[in-house]
Order: sequence, then C-alpha cells, then structure tokens
Amino acid sequence: MRRILLSTAKILISGALLYLALRKVDLSELFSRFTVTSLFWIGLAIAVTFLQIFVGVLRWREISAACGAPLELGRAMRYNVIGSFFNQTLPSAIGGDAVRLWLVARAGAGWRAATYSIFVDRAIGLVALAVLIVASLPWSFTLITDPHGRSALLLVDFAALAGGIGFLIFGALKWSWLKTWWATHHLHACAVIANRVIFNRTRGPVIAILSLLVHMLAVVIAWCVVQSIAAPVSFVQVFLLVPPVMLITLMPISIAGWGVREASMGLAFGFAGLAANEGVNVSLLFGAVYFIVGAIGGLVWILSAEKAAQGSAPIEARE
Repeated sequence: MRRILLSTAKILISGALLYLALRKVDLSELFSRFTVTSLFWIGLAIAVTFLQIFVGVLRWREISAACGAPLELGRAMRYNVIGSFFNQTLPSAIGGDAVRLWLVARAGAGWRAATYSIFVDRAIGLVALAVLIVASLPWSFTLITDPHGRSALLLVDFAALAGGIGFLIFGALKWSWLKTWWATHHLHACAVIANRVIFNRTRGPVIAILSLLVHMLAVVIAWCVVQSIAAPVSFVQVFLLVPPVMLITLMPISIAGWGVREASMGLAFGFAGLAANEGVNVSLLFGAVYFIVGAIGGLVWILSAEKAAQGSAPIEARE
C-alpha cells in the first residue's frame, strides 16, 4: 500500500507540475518550428545520449570493479541501456538503478556488491555535478541577476555539495561502532569505496574525467535540442542553466523527472532573463530524446537474454 501511495503521489506531482509548465507553452507554435533540419539535430541528440550512456558505463565499470562486481563492457552497456527504459517507466528519476542492481546481482555478483556499485556510482556522479556547478558560479551569477534565482542556485548546489563532501568524510571515519549498525555499516562501506576510487592515483583522474564528461554531454544534448527549434539561447547559457536543473531533477519525486524538469527549466530561463516558455520547450524536447532512447532500451530488454531467463535463473547470494 505504501508503494502504491508513493507512486500515486509521484504521478500527481508530475501531472501538476507539467500542467503548470505547459500553460506557458503554445504547442502548435512549437511544432510549427520543426523542419527537416530539426530531425537532424534530434537525431544527433539521440546519438549523443547513447554516447553519454557509454561514458557512464566506463565509469560504472571502474567503480564496480572496486566493489567486487566486475562487468564486461558489453554487458554493462546493455544493463545501462535497459536501465534507461526503466528510468522512463518506473515512478522516479532513478528507477533504472534498481533494475541495474537487480541485473548485476542476478548475474552472480551478489546483492551487496551490486548495491554498492550502483550507490557509489550515483554518489560520485552527484558530487561531480555539484562541483561543476560550483566551478561555474562566477559566470552563473553574471547570467542570473535575480536575487531569488541566485539564492535558489546556491541553496540547491551547496546542499548537494555538502552532502557529497559529508559522504566522503564519513568514509574516512575510523569509529568501530559504525560497523555495528546495519545502516551505518553499509553506508560507511560505500563511502570507503568512494574514497578509495576517487583518491586513487590511477583510477581517480579517470573517474573524475568520465563523471564531468557525462554532465557535459547532457549540456550538448540540450544544445542540440535548442538548435532543433532555433531557440534564441547560446551554448554558454545552456551550459550554465542545464546542470542545476539536472541536479534538481535527481530528486525522486516524479515520474522520470517529468514536471520537475519542465518547471525548473522554465524558472531557470526566467531567472536568466530568457523566455520561460523556451525553457519549457527545451525541457520537453530534452525529455522526449531520453524517452526515445528509453524506448530503444525497452526493445533491448525484450530481446535480451536476461528477459528470456527472468524467473528461471537463480541469483547467487555471494557477498
């Protein structure tokens, strides 16, 4: 019952926020801006999205190896593409993570190693996103002159950055009692692994570059969408506005980020002195690109060996 109520609440939140955001959009005017060139830019956005997934796979493999759950490149790519489908169909922006976890555990890695690899991967990605936003704050403040917009940007980013730094500090603690409680034991273990991979001389720089590249590719995807409708927005503006919106969209309060992303993008564009309806237009097409990629992921899932063996192959309970 709790899951049903939670899913219902997320659906209602997505619906309400989408309704409020779409009131600023003239859909007929948006569709009238599509040309043959638009198809090229949307196709390019889809291709870049698959590249983004691949870069995420490279980072995840590095982290999974440190968690004791090594993955072959092809399998990891397949799991991430399948995860993109469930990101669109499960009631949160991170629903695909649960499916990836299940697939890795079912492949023999065990629940603990699978959970650690997904959690640490998400945590490092969040820290990288927060660092990217902090590094661009001087330029963001030049673009965003509205005091409310500046305050919102600082609040969201520094909350995420504080959480990430706190997580890493937690992993450096040596208190023995942390291993006696179930929750602190596993959270501490994940934090220890995160510290180990981030501050490793060989693995750390690779993971840092891959993490930043994942977020930069999200900006490129948004830029392709902007080009597809010839929106009067520069690449620099997209670079400064999209990462904070993606950070807000990570909150698991809606279906695949729908509604939250549109409302946030409209506000971000407005704070930057741009047309709020253009922000919603860009967000809708941005979401549509991920939806198309997710649909392809659904096809991969239907044709995959994992789907064919669902319910028949045992999960190895290895620690």
